[in-house]
Amino acid sequence: MTTKKGNFWALLPLIAFILIYFTSSIILNDFYAVSAIVVFMVSLIIAMIQFPKVSFNSKIEAFCKGAGEETIILMILIFLLAGAFGSLGSTTGAVTSTVNLFVSFLPPSFIVVGFFLIACFISISMGTSVGTIVTLAPIAVEMEKMLPGSMAMLLGAIVGGAMFGDNLSFISDTTIAATRTQEVDMKSKFKANFKIILPAAIISIILYYFLSQRFETANVNNNLLEYDLILLLPYLLVFGLAIGGINVIWSLIIGILSFVAIGIFYKSIPFLDLISSINSGFTGMFELSILCLIIGGVVGIIRFNGGLEFIIDKLTKNIKSKKQAELSIAGLVALADAALANNTIAILIVGRVAKEISNKHDLEPKRVASILDTVSCFVQGIIPYGAQILAAVAVTKIAQENTYMVSPVDVISNLYYPFLTGICILLFILFINNKQSKLI
Repeated sequence: MTTKKGNFWALLPLIAFILIYFTSSIILNDFYAVSAIVVFMVSLIIAMIQFPKVSFNSKIEAFCKGAGEETIILMILIFLLAGAFGSLGSTTGAVTSTVNLFVSFLPPSFIVVGFFLIACFISISMGTSVGTIVTLAPIAVEMEKMLPGSMAMLLGAIVGGAMFGDNLSFISDTTIAATRTQEVDMKSKFKANFKIILPAAIISIILYYFLSQRFETANVNNNLLEYDLILLLPYLLVFGLAIGGINVIWSLIIGILSFVAIGIFYKSIPFLDLISSINSGFTGMFELSILCLIIGGVVGIIRFNGGLEFIIDKLTKNIKSKKQAELSIAGLVALADAALANNTIAILIVGRVAKEISNKHDLEPKRVASILDTVSCFVQGIIPYGAQILAAVAVTKIAQENTYMVSPVDVISNLYYPFLTGICILLFILFINNKQSKLI
């Protein structure tokens, strides 16, 4: 267990963020009325002036270490590359072509289900939920023209499918973190994990099918829709490389280069226009990237002052059974992810404590790894300030009016898969006994 003494007041910056951000958003019924970055800057100021006996330089160092966590920097890099990849898809016409191909062959009643399944496939292939969302969300926005009123449900289906893959992919950071901290191989964790989330996926498909029947297609002649299979090659290339085990960063870089090549040699798009498109993709991810840095830094100070240790102490001191041990691990990673808005870092922080609880109560490592990964993905998928929902909503921005076509609440109300996953993991812990389980 950790030797640092827990301190409740170290959590004050996080409490302040929750009170200011959520209260103002609920009162104004708009999660963008008050910028999350501004609120986290207030939290940072609170963290800096807390505990005056602690040197300011120590707090700055803790902030920099937290903001500079390897997973945060890696995530920002993926944000930027995914933004450029998605922007080039729009510039070259690949997004429109994909939509037209989709509509030409897929009956309207299966479009939402199709988006969910494709998001599942892409996220498993790429190992990144945000990359999946940034890739597919622009297509959902275009699809609104042909399936009016469907955008929020389509984005919900995409976010849900993205979290499905984030939870299962062999190259996902969450899978790597969960399996490494619990010292279990990925194959064992995958098998255990798949059994937990399969019912949630099946029920989600059924719900999306029946609930999407209310949408009426616009007056579009499918036979007149034009699409170009060559424009789809970068998408297929990225997915294929990811399936082949290529790192998602290299996959996205190769995808970007393939879009540039198609733009120049096939579509005759000026090179500077393509560079401008890449820059636009980067720019679209700047706010999200800065937010991740600030969150990581604030959490670094909270950790330095003993805030996370306080949470750990409270959740683990009264464990008496295997079921309670697993519930405590689930609760711990849920709170950590709600606080961090980053499921990978949440697993890394909680993983060591979870391993100690697992050893003490003789839990199966593959079960613990599955619980860590599934619960963190469940929470990450539903928090309105998480990167996944923010990325989904960001593509609906109307630049001229500085407004959004849908809100995080609209997307959350259509997130059937993540909520069903939360129910499934709870039922798994409560009713599917650990093979080694006995009360102690």
